[in-house]
Amino acid sequence: MNQRLNTYFLYSTLIISIFTSCSKNNPKNYTQYLNGYWEIKKVIMPNGNEKEYKFNQNIDFFQINDTSGIRKKVRPKFDGSFTTTGTSETFTLRIKNDSLRLYYKTSFATWVETVISAEENEIVIKNETGNVYFYQRYQKIEL
Repeated sequence: MNQRLNTYFLYSTLIISIFTSCSKNNPKNYTQYLNGYWEIKKVIMPNGNEKEYKFNQNIDFFQINDTSGIRKKVRPKFDGSFTTTGTSETFTLRIKNDSLRLYYKTSFATWVETVISAEENEIVIKNETGNVYFYQRYQKIEL
């Protein structure tokens, strides 16, 4: 009887874990977190080298509207506002191979980035060269 109870508990726990992990990692849910100001925390290169960022002069601003978006590089000012650096890119959002992809196209190039994960205060994006960018939500510097 005790063996049967343990087996039942094990299977129940496994099924609950599968459903919980699947709903958490649904790429359709990632778009709700992309909007806003983000700063790079670290980058992991394809060779495994890691670069940490203690201070970022430029911040990435994402604005999503349905299946398209815009990404701008901005610089924070001491009063809490931002100035744009002039760098702005538009992209379209698509789910492909169970991943959220950002498809960019400018007059100079086209490229794709994959959103690995997205939560309220952290997003992870991988570019075509294999660099993995870890972003944290921008927090205004209090002096």
